[in-house]
Amino acid sequence: MITAAQATEIVLNNLMSLEVETIPFEEAVGRILAENLIADNDFPPFDRVMRDGIAFKYSDFENGVRRFKVQGLQAAGSAPLTLEGTGNCVEIMTGAVLSTDADIVVMYEEITIKNGFATVNLNAVKHFQNIHPQGSDKAKGTLLVAKGAWISPAELGVAASIGKTHLKVLKTPKVAIVSTGDELVPVNETPLPYQIRRSNVFTLAPLLRNYKIEPTLFHLLDNREAVTASIKKLIEEFDVVCLSGGVSKGKLDFVPDALESCGVEKLFYKVKQRPGKPFWFGKTPNGTTIFALPGNPISSFMCTNRYLIPWLRASLGLEALSLPYAELTDDFSFKKDLQYFLQVKTSYGTNGKLYVTPEVGNGSGDLVNLVDADGFLELPSDKNEFKKGECYRFISYR
Repeated sequence: MITAAQATEIVLNNLMSLEVETIPFEEAVGRILAENLIADNDFPPFDRVMRDGIAFKYSDFENGVRRFKVQGLQAAGSAPLTLEGTGNCVEIMTGAVLSTDADIVVMYEEITIKNGFATVNLNAVKHFQNIHPQGSDKAKGTLLVAKGAWISPAELGVAASIGKTHLKVLKTPKVAIVSTGDELVPVNETPLPYQIRRSNVFTLAPLLRNYKIEPTLFHLLDNREAVTASIKKLIEEFDVVCLSGGVSKGKLDFVPDALESCGVEKLFYKVKQRPGKPFWFGKTPNGTTIFALPGNPISSFMCTNRYLIPWLRASLGLEALSLPYAELTDDFSFKKDLQYFLQVKTSYGTNGKLYVTPEVGNGSGDLVNLVDADGFLELPSDKNEFKKGECYRFISYR
């Protein structure tokens, strides 16, 4: 049996390799960019007016001119007007290209317009005020978004601004989430007194949807031949197979043997942790990765948050999620020589400090306790008494 730290190292040393695909840019939010986005023009592409008002020559104001003849109106999107001689101005709108020969804009709020003349009601102005200079944000040829970026609406807007109608992105992996067990029935059925509804797959799937991955859900009954045949097919068709249940030492826990009989290399089995001790991890020769998790809902949920999601982020080239330290509000003890992932409720002090209160529940089968808690506090295995005021790493699932 290995430690949680060793399990983490093994998982992160076996990342998947993803191909690249090209998709319409409107569909790219939430995907990982697989190319650099380069400015095809200056940003902004011209001297851009930042306020509605009038544009004129700064030198005219410096020479004492305060009353300017309005020679026309220039809207955003129209060709620039050229100032005609001294003492003229152009009414100009926000977003417009600066009028030719003008080098200052004064807002409507600071002028008076009457009988075709605009009077500036200011004693002082600044050269190039209310003008966004061409290329002042980014010059043509500049790297705007680097390969490997998570595409948010901001990156999508940049892609649109440089005319990228299609983007190269990392292909999302095909993921199967598989529940096991004769005791599980579909959500829309009424279970018999000795049955329960399937819930684990519906708890885990949304964690993957956060990464634009739509997993396919399966269920396997407790039959050795059927489990083996199904796993053989799954590892041929999917990049990632996440199984929930059937990994312990019970007589009907066929998953570990089935995986190995299908040629999956076992990289570890069992981790010194609670919940989630009977955790099996492996890989096929063709690159399919297997996360075989315990069937108890807290165990499978914790292992997915603690191991699968960090592995997925690393495979996508994303930074690891930052795990903040949180301070215990109460004493807590745990006597086993295992790393304990304690369910906790969060709160914040007036100083902004993160505090957590134990929400132990009734063991790893207590699914409802996930609602009462906000995350897991990682308690080390080298001690069994944890005191109020001590700080440990916190994994949030909200």
